[in-house]
Amino acid sequence: MNVSSVNATGIVRYADSFSKAVTKNVIVVFIGISINYINACLIHTFSKHQILYTNPRYILFVHLMINDMIQVSLAVILFVISYTIYRINVSVCCVFILLALFTTENTPLNLACMAVECYIAVCMPLRHVEICTIKRTLMLIGLIWTTTMLSVISDLFITFATEPLDFFHTQVFCLRETAFPSPLIVEKRVITYSVFLVIVWCTILYTYFRILFTAKTASKDAKKARNTILLNGFQLLLCMAIYAAPQLLDALQKWFPKNFTDSLFAYYIIVQVLPRSISPFIYGIRDNTFRRYLKRYLLCKDSKP
Repeated sequence: MNVSSVNATGIVRYADSFSKAVTKNVIVVFIGISINYINACLIHTFSKHQILYTNPRYILFVHLMINDMIQVSLAVILFVISYTIYRINVSVCCVFILLALFTTENTPLNLACMAVECYIAVCMPLRHVEICTIKRTLMLIGLIWTTTMLSVISDLFITFATEPLDFFHTQVFCLRETAFPSPLIVEKRVITYSVFLVIVWCTILYTYFRILFTAKTASKDAKKARNTILLNGFQLLLCMAIYAAPQLLDALQKWFPKNFTDSLFAYYIIVQVLPRSISPFIYGIRDNTFRRYLKRYLLCKDSKP
C-alpha cells in the first residue's frame, strides 16, 4: 500500500510490512478496548448511584465518556478496515465519517461546557444549584449535538448537490476527503473550525483565569477546579491537532521522510487515542466522589452501596 492520509476519523493508510501492520493493529485494538472498558466502568458507576446521575457535572462527564467511546470505536474500526477490507462502499463510508465527525466536534464543545460548570461552582457557589439544573444540562447536551449536526450534515448535502448518484455506489478508501470530495466542504470546514475554536478557547481561558483569581484566597476545591480547567486546555490542545492535520502531516513528511509511516502511527495515537484516554483520569478518577464509587466496579467486584 502507499501512504495516503490521516483525517478526523483516524484513518491511516500505510506502506507497512505484514508483521508491522499486524503489530500496529493489535496495539490499536488493545488500546481501544482498554479505553472503552474504563469508560464503561465509569458509565456503569454513574448509572448506579443517585448522587452521581442527579449531578449536572457528572452528567456532562458521562456524556463525554459516551462520546469518547463512540469516537474510539469508530477510529479503531476504520483503522482496521484500512488494512483489511481497504476499500468500502461510499454510502457506508459516509455513515462512518459522519458519526466520527459528530463525536470529534462534540468533544471541544463538551469540554467548554464542563469548564463553565466548574466556573459557576467555584465563582458563583450560591447560584450553582439554581443555574446548573439537570433539565438545563440535558438541554445543553442537546444543543451540542444540534450544533455539530448542523455543522457536519451540510457536508452530506453539499456532496448530494455536487456529485452524481452513482458516486455513492462506488468503492473508495474511507477518508473524509474521498467520501466528501467537494472543495466547498474544505472551505466551510476551515470557517466552522475557526469559529468553534475561538469560542471554546475564549471560554477555557476566561473560566481558567476567573477560577485562578478565586483560588488564590479560596478553598482547596477552587484550586482543584483550576487544575481541572488547565488539564481541560491540554486535552483541547491535543484535540485541536485534528484541525491542523494537513500542516502537521506535511511537517512530519519533511522531518521524517524515511520513517513517515511510523510517524503517522504516532500521530494517530497522540491525536486520536491520547485525548480520549485522559478524560477518565481528569474528570473521573481525580474526583473523590466518583473515585469512591468507581472502586467497586473497575475490577468487576460487587460491593454493598
